[in-house]
Amino acid sequence: MFRFEHIEYLWLLAALLPLTLLFIFFQRWRKKGLQAFGKLNLVTQLIPDLSNSSHIVKFILLSLAYVFIVLGFANPQIGTKQEKIKRQGIDVIIAIDVSNSMLSEDVKPNRLLRAKNFVSNFISELHNDRLGMIVFAGRAYLQMPLTVDYSASRMYLKTINTNLIPTQGTNIAEAVELARKSFVEGDTKYKALVIITDGEDNEGGVDEAVAQAVKEGVKVFTIGVGTDNGGPIPQGNDYKRDESGNIVLSKMNKEMMRDIAAKGKGKFFQLGSGKDEIDAIFKELGRIGTKEFEEMVFTDFDDQFQWCLAIAFVLLLIEWWISERKFRFKF
Repeated sequence: MFRFEHIEYLWLLAALLPLTLLFIFFQRWRKKGLQAFGKLNLVTQLIPDLSNSSHIVKFILLSLAYVFIVLGFANPQIGTKQEKIKRQGIDVIIAIDVSNSMLSEDVKPNRLLRAKNFVSNFISELHNDRLGMIVFAGRAYLQMPLTVDYSASRMYLKTINTNLIPTQGTNIAEAVELARKSFVEGDTKYKALVIITDGEDNEGGVDEAVAQAVKEGVKVFTIGVGTDNGGPIPQGNDYKRDESGNIVLSKMNKEMMRDIAAKGKGKFFQLGSGKDEIDAIFKELGRIGTKEFEEMVFTDFDDQFQWCLAIAFVLLLIEWWISERKFRFKF
């Protein structure tokens, strides 16, 4: 198994984008500066030893070195030892709505980011329970199968956005059906499905899917994100509009979500700050009871940061050797 011990450091890689844009700007400024002296081909003849590509190569080498330094700080690790560990808990699958209406900003910063923040805090409260994740819009997909690897779940959570599923809609029925199939076959209890959605544009078929899930021992909880007044849906530089050109307001369908939770033998929560909802839902999950299960987990990891730093050092050494002049190196 491969993992990063400090995955939060990978965000430093985002600095490459502004640095690259700054380098491109410098390239254009440099070219204009040379052209100010006369025609570019004549200027290059006056300084024949000046390389037009060495500084580009040097920038690429520096960028790669920076990447490997960041990877070194994040400390990639390889699992070297697996053990079978007994745990006492339940299986929880979280289904997150990623339809475009989840970009509405009637809750700040927007519905989807508020939902992801809730899930992140939810993961922090887990101990021995197995967690899975589903994303859905017009279709539903299993984002992460059931696991006790909470660091992996955080990594999957970071990748969730509205571009994951091109088919628009809110197909809750398919999400429930997929969750039902993703639980351990044969278990008749100790299973919970948490659906986070604004409930808009539901495509039907939910009652049948929930009824089948309940028969197989799944308790269905719903968490509504959004407001009763609703908000516009960002679309490019504008907002989604109807055929008459009026801005469409997306409102949370509270009644529908309350109905799903009631039929799913669970409970409905409206997402506020997040803390109260987490406390309340864990109280409900605690009533389900727990089961004992065995899980193969990696208990020993070898650090690999030294390889990343060694590669970065070599790249920096090569960059230092390369001269700004053609076919010459520093010795």
